Amino acid sequence: MIRLNLTATPEWLDLAPGLRLLVGPLTTALMVAARADPAIEALPEGASQEALALAMAKAVARRAVLDWAGVGDDAGNILPVTPEGIDALLEIWPVFEAFQTQYVARGLILDAEKNASAPSPTGPSAGANAIARPAKLPAPTARPD
Repeated sequence: MIRLNLTATPEWLDLAPGLRLLVGPLTTALMVAARADPAIEALPEGASQEALALAMAKAVARRAVLDWAGVGDDAGNILPVTPEGIDALLEIWPVFEAFQTQYVARGLILDAEKNASAPSPTGPSAGANAIARPAKLPAPTARPD
């Protein structure tokens, strides 16, 4: 069952100790806009999956992040949200992973659910039919006391 959240209310994500991002809902419009981002289109032909994943995460974050808490410069001054700041933030591996897991993956899980297939009866899956006969167990023997 798909549970629809029709409120479209932004939510805070806790990505690391002291780091929070306020993000808008992950909508189809946001994902379509991210896919058309100039940074994605500028990737060279045959770019690695890793380069594509990072460019896509940054494109999504630049559209989704509305505010943040816990982001500052070298002197400890609080920084405003900017596209350059979002890109720099996602260059930090644990932040990238947390953003992917807590925000992007939630939308992809739903997408993956719609692509599910029934188990193959001829393959090594849970739905395969057993073809081996059950093993015969030896007759129980009495245990000496």
